Amino acid sequence: MKKEKEIKKDSIKDTLFSMVSIGVTDNRLNQSYDIISTLALIINLIGAFASTFEEVRAQYGNLLHWVELITVIFFAVDYVLRLITAEKQYPECATQAEAMVKYATSGYGIIDLLSFLPYFLPAFFPAGAAVFRMFRVVRIFRLFRINAYSDSLTLITNVLKNKRTQILASVFIIVMLILASSLCMYSVEHEAQPEVFKNAFSAIWWATSTLLTVGYGDIYPITLLGQFLGIVITFLGVGLVAIPTGIISAGFIEEYQKATRFMNLDNEKGIRFIEASIDPGDAWIGKSIEEIAIPSGSVVSLILRGTETIVPTDDLKLEVGDKMIVVAGLPQEKKQAAEQINA
Repeated sequence: MKKEKEIKKDSIKDTLFSMVSIGVTDNRLNQSYDIISTLALIINLIGAFASTFEEVRAQYGNLLHWVELITVIFFAVDYVLRLITAEKQYPECATQAEAMVKYATSGYGIIDLLSFLPYFLPAFFPAGAAVFRMFRVVRIFRLFRINAYSDSLTLITNVLKNKRTQILASVFIIVMLILASSLCMYSVEHEAQPEVFKNAFSAIWWATSTLLTVGYGDIYPITLLGQFLGIVITFLGVGLVAIPTGIISAGFIEEYQKATRFMNLDNEKGIRFIEASIDPGDAWIGKSIEEIAIPSGSVVSLILRGTETIVPTDDLKLEVGDKMIVVAGLPQEKKQAAEQINA
């Protein structure tokens, strides 16, 4: 009897997890929840923008209040459902409590929490009402969940994840250049313009606006040495700021080519796409793609990990809960082409 209750409870969690998972539209309940979730967010944001107009607030203030209250309650219920089903999203966690903590501290978990919590906090901390109101803006980031519906948005997300090391390196160089430029300009211009270049932060504002744009115009050098330094810094900025753009552009082309090649494979006759799950206790857990044994004429094309879609490389390690999409029935030349995509 106890076992039957556990099975029933697990079945309910599976249903709830499928319902709250964006992009899972295999039945009417899941489709309806996705539509309601998206509409609630859009209506909430429209109401937030409308409430900034005094005439709209004066005429429809009561309606806007109820719209925000109802949608915020929906966000709170959604958060609770995601907490309850966290173990389904993170099957590698040993306990439900661990899975709940992992979701609550994840990027999406924090966004989900801040989408409703600031609405209720002024009731307990009236003095911080203005600050809490500012945090409500975070709910706009829930729109990123719509990524699951768009291959193009997912492609851009994958590019940013795959190229994050190079992007962070280029951003680090830009930050170092901004700091060096600000200190140099402060040293050169402070005596000539003590009220303009008051401190290092004033110089940082000038360096940032000069390197990343064409200058704001409120602060500029007037000494000959300062103007010469400004020319050099501007030239450096044009080159350095182009680096992250080039990295993202190259990454986008790579990901697009990979996706296009796999779509072309899908049109080949005799080729099948097979889904395989990595369950607890599986011998493949912790092994890389090149270490696992798959049938001849097959290649691992995609890894579905939680909400992520990963184009695997040979050294990618498999984890509990991963779903592998295997392309089977490939002739030798097609298999080599598919393996080159993952290289």
